[in-house]
Amino acid sequence: MLKNMLLAAALGVLVVGTGCHRNTRESAENDVERAAEKTEDAAEDAGDEIKDTAEEAGDEIEDATDD
Repeated sequence: MLKNMLLAAALGVLVVGTGCHRNTRESAENDVERAAEKTEDAAEDAGDEIKDTAEEAGDEIEDATDD
């Protein structure tokens, strides 16, 4: 009886440990995906800012040469 209880406890620990490992791996994958999305968003925002700045500079040059 004691042997069966110890075996059951050991198997329970293994199952929980495996589940935690899987959750940790999935969590890490999700973290990497979120980081990639944030990096992509930041790059798009930076590209938009550069484009806007270039357009504003072009407008200012155009205004300066119109006079």
